[in-house]
Formats: sequence, structure tokens, C-alpha cells
Amino acid sequence: MARLADYFVVVGYDLDKRGGSEGQGHILQRFPEKDWEDNPFPQGIELFCQPNGWQLVPERERPSFFVSVLTDINSERHYCACFTFWEGLDNPQKAEASEVDEDEVPGLVQPAQVFAPKSLVLVSRLDHTEVFRNCLGLIYTVHVDSLSVPLETVIGNLLTCVIPVAGGSQRTITLGAGDRQVIQTPINDSLPVSGSSVAHLFRQLGIVNVLYLFCAALTEHKILFLSSSYQRLTDACRALLAIMFPLKYSFTYVPILPGKLLEVLSTPTPFIIGVNSFFRSETQELLDVIIADLDGGTVTIPECVHISLLPDPLLQQTQTALSMVLDPELEIADHAFPPSSTQPSTLKIQDKEIRAVFLWLFGQLFHGYRWCLHIIRIHPEPVIRFHKAAFLGQRALTEDDFLMKVLDGMAFAGFISERGPPYRPTDLFDDLIANQVERIRQEECSPHKVMNHIKELAEQLFKNENPYPVVAMHKVQRPAESPGHNDPKNLAIFPPLDDVTVQLFIDHAAAKLKTAPPVVRAELNGMVPSGPPLDIVDRHGHVLANSARRLEVVRNCITYIFDNKMLEAKKLMPAVLRALKGRAARVCLTQELNQHVLQNRAVLDDQQFDYIVRMMNCTLQDCSHMDEHGIAAILLPLVTAFCRKLGAGITQFAYSCVQEHMVWTNMQFWEAMFYSDVQNHIRALYLEADGGEQSVAQESGPAAGGQELLGALELASEQSRLWPTLSKEQQSERVQKEESTVFSQAIHYANRMSYLLLPLDTSKNRLLNRSGIGDVESVSNSYVTNSIAGSMAESYDTESGFEDAESSDVANSVVRFINRFVDKVCNESGVTNEHLKALHTMIPDIVQMHIETLDAVHRESKRLPPIQKPKLLRPILLAGEELVMDGMRVHLISDGREEATGALGGPALLPAEGAIFLTTYRLIFKGTPNDPLVGEQVVTRSFPIASLTKEKRISVSLSMDQFIQEGLQLRSCTFQLLKIAFDEEVASDLAEVFRKHMHKLRYPQHVQGTFAFTVGQSGKTLVEHKTKDKNQSIKTLSKNLVKSAKRTIGRQYVTRKKYSPPTWENRSSLQSELDEDEISVSEELDQGSLTLSSTIRSSDRQTMSNVVERACCRDYQRLGLGTLSNSLTRSKNEPFRISTVNRMYTVCRSYPGLLIVPQSIPDSTIQRISRCYRQNRFPVVCWRNSRTKAVLLRSAGLHAKGVVGFFKSPNAPSAGTTQTKRKWGSIRGSGRLSAYNPEVGNRLSSKESPQPNGGPSEALFLRQQRAYLYIIGDKTQLKVTDSFQQWEVVPIEVCDVRQVKNSFKKLIKACVPSSATSEPSMTFHRCLEESEWMCLLHRVLQVSVLVVELLDTGSSVMVSLEDGWDVTTQVNLYIHLLSDPYYRTFDGFRLLVEKEWLSFGHRFSHRGAQTLASQSSGFTPVFLQFLDCVHQIHLQFPMEFEFSQYYLKFLAYHYVSNRFRTFLLDSDYERIELGEPFIRSTHKVWDYIDRLNKKTPIFFNYMFSPEDEEVLRPYSFISNLKVWDFYTEETLSEGPSYDWELVQRGRQERLAEEVPDKPDTTTPKSQRHIVWPCYDSRSRVVPDAITKLLQSLEAELGLPPEKWKDTWDKIKANQRAEAKLENRPSFNSSLLMSSNLSHQRRSQGVYLPESGVGSSINLAMDRETSTTSTPVAGRPSTSTLYSQFQSTESENRSFEGILFKKGALLKPWKPRWFVLDKTKHQLRYYETRQDKECKGVIELAEVESVIPGTPTMGAPKNIEEKAFFDLKTTKRVYNFCAQDSPNAQLWMDSIQSCLSDA
Repeated sequence: MARLADYFVVVGYDLDKRGGSEGQGHILQRFPEKDWEDNPFPQGIELFCQPNGWQLVPERERPSFFVSVLTDINSERHYCACFTFWEGLDNPQKAEASEVDEDEVPGLVQPAQVFAPKSLVLVSRLDHTEVFRNCLGLIYTVHVDSLSVPLETVIGNLLTCVIPVAGGSQRTITLGAGDRQVIQTPINDSLPVSGSSVAHLFRQLGIVNVLYLFCAALTEHKILFLSSSYQRLTDACRALLAIMFPLKYSFTYVPILPGKLLEVLSTPTPFIIGVNSFFRSETQELLDVIIADLDGGTVTIPECVHISLLPDPLLQQTQTALSMVLDPELEIADHAFPPSSTQPSTLKIQDKEIRAVFLWLFGQLFHGYRWCLHIIRIHPEPVIRFHKAAFLGQRALTEDDFLMKVLDGMAFAGFISERGPPYRPTDLFDDLIANQVERIRQEECSPHKVMNHIKELAEQLFKNENPYPVVAMHKVQRPAESPGHNDPKNLAIFPPLDDVTVQLFIDHAAAKLKTAPPVVRAELNGMVPSGPPLDIVDRHGHVLANSARRLEVVRNCITYIFDNKMLEAKKLMPAVLRALKGRAARVCLTQELNQHVLQNRAVLDDQQFDYIVRMMNCTLQDCSHMDEHGIAAILLPLVTAFCRKLGAGITQFAYSCVQEHMVWTNMQFWEAMFYSDVQNHIRALYLEADGGEQSVAQESGPAAGGQELLGALELASEQSRLWPTLSKEQQSERVQKEESTVFSQAIHYANRMSYLLLPLDTSKNRLLNRSGIGDVESVSNSYVTNSIAGSMAESYDTESGFEDAESSDVANSVVRFINRFVDKVCNESGVTNEHLKALHTMIPDIVQMHIETLDAVHRESKRLPPIQKPKLLRPILLAGEELVMDGMRVHLISDGREEATGALGGPALLPAEGAIFLTTYRLIFKGTPNDPLVGEQVVTRSFPIASLTKEKRISVSLSMDQFIQEGLQLRSCTFQLLKIAFDEEVASDLAEVFRKHMHKLRYPQHVQGTFAFTVGQSGKTLVEHKTKDKNQSIKTLSKNLVKSAKRTIGRQYVTRKKYSPPTWENRSSLQSELDEDEISVSEELDQGSLTLSSTIRSSDRQTMSNVVERACCRDYQRLGLGTLSNSLTRSKNEPFRISTVNRMYTVCRSYPGLLIVPQSIPDSTIQRISRCYRQNRFPVVCWRNSRTKAVLLRSAGLHAKGVVGFFKSPNAPSAGTTQTKRKWGSIRGSGRLSAYNPEVGNRLSSKESPQPNGGPSEALFLRQQRAYLYIIGDKTQLKVTDSFQQWEVVPIEVCDVRQVKNSFKKLIKACVPSSATSEPSMTFHRCLEESEWMCLLHRVLQVSVLVVELLDTGSSVMVSLEDGWDVTTQVNLYIHLLSDPYYRTFDGFRLLVEKEWLSFGHRFSHRGAQTLASQSSGFTPVFLQFLDCVHQIHLQFPMEFEFSQYYLKFLAYHYVSNRFRTFLLDSDYERIELGEPFIRSTHKVWDYIDRLNKKTPIFFNYMFSPEDEEVLRPYSFISNLKVWDFYTEETLSEGPSYDWELVQRGRQERLAEEVPDKPDTTTPKSQRHIVWPCYDSRSRVVPDAITKLLQSLEAELGLPPEKWKDTWDKIKANQRAEAKLENRPSFNSSLLMSSNLSHQRRSQGVYLPESGVGSSINLAMDRETSTTSTPVAGRPSTSTLYSQFQSTESENRSFEGILFKKGALLKPWKPRWFVLDKTKHQLRYYETRQDKECKGVIELAEVESVIPGTPTMGAPKNIEEKAFFDLKTTKRVYNFCAQDSPNAQLWMDSIQSCLSDA
């Protein structure tokens, strides 16, 4: 029984404390005045009566009623029912205003009377809203209507009314004013009472919004309700709590928050609070609060708040069920014949139906929770713990965010403590969990069955609230609504009540209660049923099906191990390790191992022990740190059972080898294990006591033995039932026994934890390297290694004399961890303080004792014979390449590329075991796969040390190894990744030495420390290096030279020097011309700018001429840009000249010594102009269009903005003239500003292209007023145009080096990811797109194509971007390549790279971060970007390039490899400093390519068939660009194929190994070869017709294999001669082209690899498949080529030759190859001589006559009339034309002869 009302309070407006805009309320009277002992009076009640503040109002308002909820310090809720009405009083402000001067408040008229609020408040612990409303309304009615009943009597009766709390009783109460009310109490008070508030909440907010609030409340978010109605706020909060049943909300709960307490909303803890809409503006700033507006029906979730929603199928089912309850018409809305009545239930019934849906939802969420309870104490009070990991694991919801948060929340902790005990009263939810789980499962797919179930549950909920049909009628008086009733004169002030009278009522009732017999409520305790056990389901919710085959493999392997059949076990091991990724196989493993344990011990030999440990490690590795499947729990007893004998009295247990798993450092795992074991022992304790089972239950994990678990709860329930019947002695004995059991288990677990937490070698300090031990809450799965810190600590300790400092650190951390564990579990299990102290004393001794045992084990384990590991394979080294560090045993781990792991089919090549070698040139891994099925293959992965871009330390755990190993991840800019884990035999200091050596080699102090300079250096060379004058630094050189310069300054003289080009020029057709030319390098000397001497000693003359007259001069002469004359008087009509102003590199250090400038500009002007450009890189001419005479210039960007007008060309001739004059004027600012040509500007600067394919649109460029010069400049620099001078500035934005650098980083991560990802957002193509690499290629190519068009239409162009050595160089190069076919040959491309990249000073060393100084700048692959663009053009025009794709890959690899000196240093100036021009040719990449090209056609493009003077216009859209296979391909059998000697030697070795000692003649050997992706070089084994034909031809001709090129040239020469004989000028020299294709865009390819195959001519060198499209119909296939190697004469061909034949009606004359065949009596004709397919046949049997003919319309011109003849057949007349009349006569005679022979 409980009081209906604890306190009655009258609260009024406090006139004395009013201030400012708000007044205050104060308590006028309260009854009783003394606090009840069991329920003190709540403070601050006056705030909650008027939540918006106490204010006076000018008009009387209607009485209001609402219920506030206050929570006291003991979490008890007090319901405060507030009834507020307004009383009139004289305006206090009126009186004040009369005293004040009226001018101060003009326009304000104060009313004479105002109304103050007064509240009648009931405080109760019961929630009977309607009863409170009626009672307070009655008191107000008695006062207003002046009824005869004294108010004291009514209030006294109210305060003394006592009703039952629950039990389903019905009580009628009266307050003595002629009223009557019936109060029904709920049957079960554990179920919330909601009235119709839940239905109202759903009507206000809707299904989805309420579900969001429901999930937010369960996952502990802050929720704020807004409404202008206080009662609605209370109802909404009550409704949210009602649908959370059976969970109870335990955080701040304030349904109505007063405005003065709004700062409560800033609390960091979760809450459910209601606030009046009046304060909406104050809630806008709350960033982490979910706001539900009840009036507007909206729920606002801030951006920073993430609400975890219900797991997917449940969410959908819940929404469906709710919509069927709230809107039953929805389902039948489309029915043709809807039923007549489908109205939703009444609000009260609907309310219960909604609650039933949520009850059903919790039944699904929590079913089976009782199977995961651990009962760790029964007496004196049950202590229950919930095993969260097991629950989540068995429900397959470990990754479900919502359930994880709910189980971790306070509400669920309360749920377990309240509902965990096995002996207690049960309610509707317990019944649902115990008896209806199966029904819920069956109903899942049928919404109608679900609805039936929900209606049944709703009925029970309704009956709980309304146990009786309402018979007794309520009778409560209301105020009379008579006229004048609201007149203030008629309304009296609420009178003060008589304290004594009310107190007498209360005292009288209290005395009566004392004498009355106590009401005894029957306790309905009983055993709580657990319901059906959990089915183990997989993560998709399907019941787990075990793969019988996998389990069989696991069982067989274990049987083989224990039967000592090690070879069989070894074969099965990889399959077992794969199978152990599945849960069923792991459980199977633990069960099988359990069978081999006898009396807690299983002694194994070394090999058995090794295999068992590997399987245990693999099992544990695939378990999470939570151990949700209980695998680690089942293995825990096993790791202390399996052992091996190491020596006398020394045994090593399996636990010392399985420590490296996060699960052992997870405190929650140990707690769950401890509680599980305690439960089993306590169960056994009572079974023994009852004379039941005598054997102690075996230790088992939480998921094992369902019957056992059921037994424990049943037992506990029975013991709880018997507890009151036991005597005190028996009770204390049981408590003591239970406590002792827990204490003994705590000691046992302290030992177990020390076993698994102390490493075998305490000096390695493994545990401190992980985050687990130091942090109780740690569930992190990441390993952080810190070998530097470790090694520093080592040295410090040794110096200090504390050798075992580290091991004591380990001991201390383990002791701390165990202490924390013991404190937690013992406090929860009720262990006495004495026992706890004893435990704390014991733990350090246990740990120390175990450390001593481990030391002995560790010593003995070192003496074991080492496990036989694969032999380390030695790598093949280049000549001059030396080992820096010998091979260290490592494991090569698989990265994000799946091909090598066997995931995409094929063998599992990785992980592999082998060694890593560090040489002066490369990093090489060589080893064999761990998988024994592919163990014979050799895996090689290497890259040049100079290409290393990133090194990162990692920790690696191999699936079959017990240790977490230190490793390195090494990434190379040759698109390779070495992810290695050091073997345990490699000491950590050795790994550190390896890293230091690697860094030293990667970033040498100077460029002379790179491999290209150090290779093969002997002592003599080093000495020479010091003494030779020409190899000194530039400073020393200048000192020697300036002495002689001083004597000669001021004299004008001419230095004539013979131009002697380098030896490699003998292949050039220009050689004879160059030998005859001389160059004068003397000009007037500018004394001010002279740094180096103008004269050079005779010994240095040859040096300088070799330097400054290299590639540049050869190209200038070829283009006709500069004439090298042997006299001072140069021809004045030459528009350009070669200037020597920079011959000593004084004007611009990054330019070559010889430059092309306009004839009219003196060198002095150049020196002045150069200062305006960045890095002094002034404009120079680098190419001229031979047809239009337009020139291409290059320079850097300008220093300052707006510096323009560098060019003027007043007399520029038209595009057709042979002389093009350009003058550079002095720099002047142009005042005339006008817009530059929008067509050109827009096309160059925008990202869009006018044509859909990204190609050029010519029509757009053709305009009447074309500029003579376009300047392509940076967008930020150039803004001006001069229309009068006819030059235009086109500002564009291509890309800067930072973009290239960042893009490359992303590209390399996309192509060579470090780890596999399953995220759909991280696919290869998505990563490639995000890198923006293709976008950069598109931009550069687009600009280049448009510049090519400008040059082709006769306008000159100057490219003036950034510093002039990155993007400028790229754009220039593409223009050269696209415009001039010469640069698409070997010689031309080499010359182009030497001139534009090397001589014009691209910063190779700086961009490639080749030395220590440039390390910080990072790697920026501008040259690689250039090669990629060339590759894109090559793909689109495969017949225009003499070199193959492999040639480009070769350069891409070696420009970063530092094997050759070609791409070292930043300019010609730096190369002269080091004497680079005079180095041996072996150090140049070009000479290497030349030598290789003579041996093998590896660099040659068989499809090379250029069009004369063809300008290429490639498509530049991203859709037209392809990913270069250089970025993605890999050949694990031999490593990169770009060091040709290594690959050849490697292949020879492999072939030698494959040849057997004795030839096996019995069985024929198969010629088939299996090609593995990413292991073999596919291009090498793909058959290639051309190479095979060359090979067979060489064999026939008896030529040595070296002369492949001669053979090829000979064939082409013969073909050219034949083409000339056949009068076919349009026919090109290619073997693959026919005339009808000559004018098409020739981007279709024939499937031809990039180079040849064959051992006899060394053609087997890596060729890549051409990535072009399939051959077009009509193009001859490679079978055509056979005709060249066979005699065309045979008995079938009597006479053959070319004849023009007139086509059928309206068709032109065409040349055809005719063959007269006497044997078949036919005249056949073909398209060409090589064509194998006959185009037509004239049967000679049908020929009637052959007669001379006459020319008809369209006949070939310039051919005499007698050359025509006609062939008349029975069907038609054929008109023919021979080359001349004798030829025609010959044909006529031959045909006539055939006819007569017939």
C-alpha cells in the first residue's frame, strides 16, 4: 500500500521579490509541514509550477494542469501535479509609475488590475495523472463555487488516502465533497502504464522519427522535446520510456524543464528533457542534442551525431508492423473490393498494440540472453554477469553497432542486475523470452502472423492496466460555467488553510494505520525459464552449416600429427590453415585436440609440437580480441596441456608460443573466462553437497555445454528458494565455501595470466610494444613496434649496470595487469578483504617464479636444432654491382595486388620465404613460396635502390608463425612494393644496420656517390679523379682559366675550331656535313658579365667543343635554323643565328652553350632581356616548321606580372614565304589592352574541348585576323594582348610540380596498394580517378595538340610556363613529336631528349631526389609523365614510331635507376663540372640501347610505317587514354626485365636446371608450357609471327643471329624496289600496310608483341602485348608475310603483272595484280602482289577474243593509246590498260597463246 499523495502545496506569486521582467514564486502553505521519513519533501518545487517563469498578466487565463517529474538523489521519481489558476490583485507597477515622471515612459498605459498565478500542487510517488487532475480540480471547484465542504476536509482526506501499488485491485475513493473516483492498479507494476501517450507520440512524430528517438535513447544520446503544451511534454517522455521496456532509462529524465535551469542542457551526460517551445531560440546552439518538435512533427539530428539504427531485417519488420497498427488501410488501399470496416483501434488499444510491437522487437533482440549469464555467487545474494562476446558471437552480430552500444549501456546493465537472478517474480517479457521465441522465429516472414501475435501481447498489456471493466461511475464536480463567473469581483482569493485541522486528519490516519494489521503481499517468486538455446548463426543470419570436407581435413591432419605421419601432415597443413578461417573448423580443432589430452597433459616431440602450435596460432589469429565464438576460451586449458621436453626437468608448454594475440591482453576476455569457470565450480560444489555428480565439471568456455549452463541457473534458483529455510550456520558455511571457490579460482587465473602475458624471452620486451597491457579498456588490434626506443633502452641499461631492467619492466606491467583484474573480479564476486590482500601479496611471487622457469626454457629452446629452412638463393648481379649486405632471411608478404596470392586463380606465390639482398644498385628479394604445392618456383622481386620513395616500419603476423615480426614496407617509383617481415633469426640491430645502409645508398652526399659513378671504380680511377684538371670543380677550373683571361680581355679575335662530334654520331646522315662545318664562338666580350675566361687552354678546347656542340647543333642544322660558317660575315638574309652568348654559362646556367636567336638581336640585348625571366631562361627558338616556317620558342615565365611586349614583328611575311623575320625589341609596356582571341584562349585555357573526342576542331581556328605569335603563359602571369603588334598572350593552367607529385603518390598507391581492401569505394579505378593522373595527361596533351595546330597554320608559338624546365619542356617535346616524324625514330627521339630535357636543364637530380640535399623536395616524376604521354600517342598511332612500347618502359625504369649517368645532374653546366661528357660510353643509356638494338629487335616496332610529313593529332580526352601497363605489370619469375644481361643469364640458368642429367627416352616430353599470371612474362611466351619468320630466314640464309636488323632492312629494301617496279608510289614500305589504308587514322593495331622471340637470335627478351584494338577487316594478316620468303614463280603462274582494269558501270579504273594460270585455265586478279585472297576470276573458256582497245572516260593519264586492250567473254567485255604498248602486246599474246593451247 502507498499514499496517493505525499504532500499538498500551495504556491503563489512572491510580491516582495519581484525584480526586472520576471517575478518569483514561493510556497504559501504545505501539508504536512514535517517531511515523511520515507519520502522527504522535494526542493525547488516553485520553479516547476511555472516553468516559463512567474509573471503577472493583464487578463485572466484559464486554469491549467500538468504533471512535472522530479528525480531525487536515490533515483526515485516524484510526480508533481500542478493545477494553476489566476487571481486578481492591484497592479503594483501602477503605484510605482505614479511616483515617476510620466515623460519617462510615454505611451504605456498600465492596467489598474493584473492577475497573478497560483498553483495547487500534489506530490506523489504514484503516477495517476487523471486522479490528480480530478482531485485538484475538485479543490478548485470547492473554492470557486464556495461549496459547503471545508477545504481542509478535502485536503485532509486526500493526504490520508492509501491505495495498493499493484496487484490489479480496484479502489473507490472520495474526498468528502460528494465525489467518487475509481482507481485501478496495474496487475504487475514492472510493466509501465502508458494510457494513450504512446499512440499520441506516434501521431505527433510519425513512425520513422519515433524509431530514431527510440534508437537514440537506447544508444545514450541526448534527446530534447519541444512543445507549447506542458502535459504533452510529460506524455511524450512517458511514452518514450514505455516503449523502451524491458530496459529502464537511468540517465537524467526531466519531462518539463524550467526556463531558469536551461543550462542543464549543456550537461555532457545523456538525457531526456522536455522544454517549452517558448525557449526554442535558446536550444538552437546545442550541437549534440537531438531535438523533437512535438507540435511541428519534426526530429532534428545534428550533423555531428550518428545514431546507430536497429539491425537491418529487424528495422524493416518493425516499421512494417508499426504501419499495420497505425494505418491498417494502407495494406488494402489498392484492393478492388476493400472490406467495409478497417478503422484503426481506439487510442488506448492502439497504444498497447504499438507497445506490443516494441516488446516483440526486444524479444527478437534479447532472445537467448539467459544462456550467456554467468552466476558467480548464489549466497547471500545472487551475483550475475553477462557474457557479451558470447552473445554477440552466437547471434553473429559482432559488427552490429546498435546492439554493441545497447549491451554496453547503463540500461542493459540494470536489465541484467534486475532480470538476471534465476529466482524472482516473472512478467510478460520473461514469458516471451522463455516460451515464444520459436513462434517469433516462425512468424518472421508473415506480417499477418506477426500482427496476430502483437494483438495478443497488446491484449495482455491492456489487461495489465485495466484489470476490470469500468462499472463504477466517476463523479467529480467541475466549476459552474454561470454568467459572470469569471468576474474578478465574484472570484475570491484562495484562502489560507488551517494547519491544525489538516494535520489532525493526517495524525488520525497515521494512528489508524499503526493499529491495522500489516498488508502482506504474496511473493510470487519462481524459477525464471531460460528459453531455447541460441543457434549459432553466421553473419548473414543463416544457421551455420559446417563444411564436412574441411572438418575432415582438420581431423585427418591432427590424426597424422599424433600418428607421427609428418609428411602427410605437411601436405595437408596449407589446406588446414585455410580451413581454420571458418569458425566450425576452429571448434573442430579444439575438440580434436581435447581428445589427445590425458590428465591435463600431452607431451609431444619437437615436430608435433611445432605443428600443433602453428595450428593454434592460426586459430587464434582469426579470432577477434573479443573472442565472441569462445575459441580462445576453449584453447586456454589446451595451451597449458600440450608441451615438449627440452631437457632434464625442463618442459616447454604451448602457451609460450601463442602469446602474440590481442585476446590475451583484453581484460573483458579474462573476466568472462573467470566467471565461466567460477560458475562451473560453484555448480559442482552444490552438486556434491546434494550428493549428485561427484566429478568437478570440466572447465569449458561460455559457449560449451548448454545443459551445463542450464543446470547452473536451475541450481541457483533452487538454492535461492531453499535459502530462507536454512539455519544461520548452514547459511554462513555456504557463503564461506562459495567465497573460497572464487578465491581459489582467482589464484588459478593469476597463474594462467602470467603464463600468457610473460614472453618466453623477457629481454625482447614484446608485451610493452603493444598497447594492450597498459590499458584496461584496450581492445585495439594494432601492433606498434618501437625498435629504436628498445635499442636505446638496451644500451642505457647495460651502461648503468642494470641488465635485467627490461625484464623487470615486463614483470611490473604484468603484475599491474593481473592486480587490476583481481581487484575487479574479486570486488564483484564478494571476496573478503583478507583474501584480496593475500592475492596481492601472491601475484608478484607467481610472476617472478614464472619468469625464472621461462629463463630456463628459453635457454634450452635456443639449443634446439634449428628448423630446416629453405636454402637462401643467390641473386645474379650486374658487372660492377656489389653486395653491400649479404642476404638476410625474410618473408615476402602479399600486398594489395591479389594476383600473386592466388586469390584470382593460379598458385599462391606469396607469402614467400627467402632473403633480401642490398647491393650498390638494387634491393633484391629472392626466395620460394611458403605454399609447398608451388614451392619449386623461384620468386624474385627487386627495384633499384635509387628509386625507393618510401620506407615504413610494419608489424607482420604470418598465419603459420607464432610471432609478430618486425618488418619493412619499401615502395619504389618503378611501381614495385617490397613488404618484408624479418625472420626471427635476424637480430633487430641487424635490421637497423640494413635500414641505415639503405638510406645511405638511397641518398648519397653527392651525385658522385650514385651507382652510375661508383660502378667498377678502381683505386687508380679515384686517384686520377683527383689529379685530372678537367674533372675539377668549376671553381678551381675558373681560377686556372681567369689568369690567362686577364691577359686577353679587350682584344677581339676569332677562335676557329673544327667541329668534332662524338663517336656515336657515325650513324647519322649528317656526318659529312658536320665534318666540313666550323663554328666561331667569339663575340664581343661583355666585361661586366664575364665569369669564366674567354680563352681556353689548348688542352681544354676539345673539351668545350665537345660540350657545346652536341645534340643541339645537329638539330639546328637539320632544321635550317642556324648556319655554322667559317667566316665572320654571316649571310644577312638568314632569319636566325646560333648565339654563343651563353658559351660559358654566364647568362643562364641551365641553358646549353649554343642557342638560336633572331639574327637582328645582339648578344648584349639578350643579356639584358634574360634578367626579366625566371632563372634567366630567356626566349630561344627550338624548332621550325619546314612547311609554314613558323617557329616554336621556349622560355621561363616572367618575373613580374604584366611585363609584356617582348616581341614585335612589323614586317612579318605571310606563312608561305621562305624567310620569316622576327625581331626582339627592348622590353616595353604596352598601353593598349584588348581581349586576346577568345577561340584560341578558350581552347587552350579551358578544360573543355570543342570536339567530342578531345581532338582538334580546325574550323574554329580559321579566322581572318590570325596572330603571328601566340605566347602560351601562366594564368597568373600574363594578362595582356596587343592587337596592333599582332601577338597574343594565351594564359593557361596546365599543372604545377606539386600537383604532379601528389598525383603520383596517389597513382602509385592505386597501382601498387599496400594491403587488400574490401571497401567498394577503394577499387582500382576509383583510386586511379582520385589520383587525377589521367587528368594531368589530358591537360598537357590538349594544350600540345592545339599548339601543333597553330604552328601548322603558320603562327609561331612561344611556350613560357613556370621556370621553363618542367611543363614547358613537356609541351615542347609533344609538339616536336606530333609535328615532325624525324623525332619518332630512334635517332630523333634520342636527340630530342638530349636537347630538350638534358641540355635545356630539366632538374633530374632535384626532381628525382637523387641526393641528400634534394631528399626533402620529394620525388616528382615529370619525365615519367612525359613518357606516359608518348605511350598514349604511341597507342593511338602505332605505325608512326620506330621504337616499341618496351623502349619507353626501359627509359621510364632507367631514368630513376641511376645505372646510367645520362639522367643525373640538372644541366650541361653541372655535367661539365664533373667531366661527364668524356665518360666511357658504357655509362650512357643511349649506347647501351644501340648495342642491345644490334643484338635483338627488342626496342624495334615492327609496325613502323610512317607517313611523310604527317602531323599527328591524338585524342586527348580521358576516355581515350589508357593506363600504362608499366604501372601494373609484374614478372615474379625474373624481376624487372629492364636489366637485360640479368634476365638473359637468369633464363640460361633456369634452362640449364631444367635439362635432366640423363635424357629420358621412354616418355615423350610435352612441349606445352603453363603460363602463370604475374609470374611468367606473358609477352615472352606469346608466339610472334615476324620474329619466327626472321629466325627461320636467318637459319636458311645461314646468317649469324646478331644481324637481325640487316635481314629486316634487306626485306624492306626488296619490297621498296618491287613497289617502284610496279609503279606504286603511294604504297608505303611497311610489311603491314596496304594502299587503301594510307589516308585513314591509323590507330588500329595488329596483335603483335613489342619484340621478337627465339633462342637462336636472342629475341626472347620481354615483349609486351600491344594494347591496341583487334585487327580491322581488310588489313592483311601476318600470314601475308610468308610470300616474301617463297619464290613467287611456280608452275601455276604462267604470266603475271600489273594491269589497270575498268570497273563495272560507273566505277573507276583501278590497278590490279593479274595472274595468268595455264594449269587452271584462268585469269585471276588480286589487290596487290602480296595479297593471298583472289578478288576475281575470268575463266578463259568463256573468252571469245582479245583485241586492242581505246581509252574510255576516267582512264589513266599519260599512257599511250596502244597500251589499251579489251577481253571479250560470253558475259561481258573487260577493258584493260598496261603500263606501255609492248607490255600490252605481251599480255595479248600470252592470253591468245593460252586460248590456242586449249
